[in-house]
Amino acid sequence: MRLLHTSDWHLGRAFHRVSMLGAQAEFIGHLVTTVREHAVDAVVVSGDVYDRAVPPLAAVELFDDALHRLADLGVPTVMISGNHDSARRLGVGAGLIGRAGIHLRTDPAASGTPVVLQDGFGDVAFYGLPYLEPALVKDEFGVEKAGHETVLAAAMERVRADLAARARGTRSVVLAHAFVTGGEASDSERDITVGGVAAVPSGVFDGVDYVALGHLHGCQTLTERMRYSGSPLAYSFSEAGHRKSMWLIDLDAHGAVTAERVDCPVPRPLARLCGRLEELLADPALARHQQAWVEATLTDPVRPADPMARLTERFPYTLSLVFAPERAPDEPGMSYAGRLADRSDQEIAEDFVAHVRGAGPDGHEQAVLRDAFDAVRADLTLREVAR
Repeated sequence: MRLLHTSDWHLGRAFHRVSMLGAQAEFIGHLVTTVREHAVDAVVVSGDVYDRAVPPLAAVELFDDALHRLADLGVPTVMISGNHDSARRLGVGAGLIGRAGIHLRTDPAASGTPVVLQDGFGDVAFYGLPYLEPALVKDEFGVEKAGHETVLAAAMERVRADLAARARGTRSVVLAHAFVTGGEASDSERDITVGGVAAVPSGVFDGVDYVALGHLHGCQTLTERMRYSGSPLAYSFSEAGHRKSMWLIDLDAHGAVTAERVDCPVPRPLARLCGRLEELLADPALARHQQAWVEATLTDPVRPADPMARLTERFPYTLSLVFAPERAPDEPGMSYAGRLADRSDQEIAEDFVAHVRGAGPDGHEQAVLRDAFDAVRADLTLREVAR
């Protein structure tokens, strides 16, 4: 059976205030063409179909168009909700849509109930594990501690139990939306840290033939049987080095996996430039970036006049301007924003405690802070769903 593995469409998302809807529509067309030209037997979409719980109408219309075009191909599609999606909204009409061969899996309770497809060698069971917000699903899975590893492990126990009861030789595919240890993150993914831990070990998914992962935006291989497809488009300048693609996965009669990457259309390349303004404007080697979306980091010791206007004369698609002035070794350190970069909410709060009272929080206080942040994040998730 040949699968096309994709994820993280983020329909409705902009790139630094530039609408990506046209590029997203081009990707959907490319997806449909790939399914047809490569004789794909099933499409798997591993979450974050939309960019937010209540997507704009244009994004919903594009999703509706994608569903119709996939259904018209007669190729089954299995799709899960991600942490950006409203699982309940995405799942509306799932039973009816399923009759057209589009199988939406958004209910955690159904994690152990597969979509079963057949090929010439027998059954392939597709298990859809939607994004599992630990605080909201721990009761469903009967776990005491709300953590990513515990709830995913419980969901996978249901998967393995169902698979064990099926005919010998049944092959299996799991769709999951999670941060698995060993994956490389980028700036455009929403933090899913719970209890100070975001990643889960890959061993949680043992016992199945292929794990189609979503959440991380870079296409990557964790093992031969476990891959991220990544997002089909770049959504941050941290993805400037990404090769955006989908995975063509072939499962043979015994569940062995072979994989091939299929590149996605690039609406415009990304470039991250760094240096003094006059250098960026004069360097002939940078001419190749004049049609790229540009993030420029200026290192001038003194902020130059009208930097954005001057940059856009040479690089008309400059979208982001960052100031990182060169400093002498004895000058004061970086700015407040610079000190906060790449630090979690937990770390920032602990630094604040240390600044105010002269000593950082002890173990008990760190746990209190973690619980508070987890409670706030869970509450925000509930509010999004209820909107």
